[in-house]
Amino acid sequence: MTTPTTQHPIVVLGASGKTGRRIVERLRARALPVRPGSRSAHPPFDWEDPTTWAPALDGASAAYVSYFPDLAAPGAPEAVAAVAKVAVEAGVDRLVLLSGRGEHEAQRSEEELRRSGATWTVVRSSWFAQNFSEAHFRTPLLSGELALPAGEVGEPFIDADDIADVAVAALTEDRHAGQVYEVTGPRLLTFAQAVAEIAHASGRELRYAPIGLDDFAAALAQDGVPAEEVGLLRYLFTEVLDGRNAHVTDGVQRALGRPPRDFGAFARAAAATGAWDVTGVRA
Repeated sequence: MTTPTTQHPIVVLGASGKTGRRIVERLRARALPVRPGSRSAHPPFDWEDPTTWAPALDGASAAYVSYFPDLAAPGAPEAVAAVAKVAVEAGVDRLVLLSGRGEHEAQRSEEELRRSGATWTVVRSSWFAQNFSEAHFRTPLLSGELALPAGEVGEPFIDADDIADVAVAALTEDRHAGQVYEVTGPRLLTFAQAVAEIAHASGRELRYAPIGLDDFAAALAQDGVPAEEVGLLRYLFTEVLDGRNAHVTDGVQRALGRPPRDFGAFARAAAATGAWDVTGVRA
C-alpha cells in the first residue's frame, strides 16, 4: 500500500455529491490531505469552466473524477479527456473515475481515462440506493407515492458508502491500478420492491406507481426540470434499465475483501436518520 504524502493532496472532483462528500470525509478521517473540487471550493472547480481545472489539480497526487451531470451526457468523454490531460500536466499520477454500469457512453470516458498516461482505476456503478433518500426519489416518497417508468426490471442498488470505500482504496493503494470494479449491491430488487422495503423500514405507507415514459417526461418538464436532464432520465429509464444490468457482480468484494451492503440495511439506516420522516420535514 502507498498513500499520498502531506505535500501532495488528493483532489475529489464532485466533492459535494453523494460519493464525493463521503470520499472527502473518509480521507479526512485518515488524516490524509484532501482538496475538494467543486464550484464553491477554494480554488473552485467547475466542469463548465476549463480555466478552473489546472489550479484545482495543481500538485495533487491523485484525483477522483465524478462528471456532472452524467457520463451519458453529450460531451462527457471529451471533458473527461481534457481534465485527465490537465491533471497529468499538473502532476497527478493517479485517476479514479466514477462510471456508469451498462452505459456505452460512459465506457467512452473510461477509454479516455486509459489513454491519459496516468495510473487509472474505474469504479463502474449501478444505481445508487441513496437516490431514494438524498436525491431524485426522496420528495415523491415524502408525499407517499413514487411514480416511475421502471417496469419490473431488477436493479442491484449500490450503497454510496460502498462506492466511497472502493474509491478511497483505489486512491490510496497501488494494487487497484488498472482495475475496473463493477460495483453492485448483493441482490436484485425492482423499484416496487425497493419502495416496499423503504415502507417497512420507515413504518410509512408508501406506494410505487408504474407510469409511462412520456407521461413521466411531461411531468418533469411541468416541474421545471431542464430539457437536457429530462432527456438523460429518459435514456436511463429505457436503455440502462432494459435488463442488461439485471445481475449482481463481485466488484466490492474484489476491491475490499467484503460483501456489499444490502438494500435493507441501507433503508433501515436512512429511516433512522429521518430521511422519509414527513413530520420532521414539515417541522
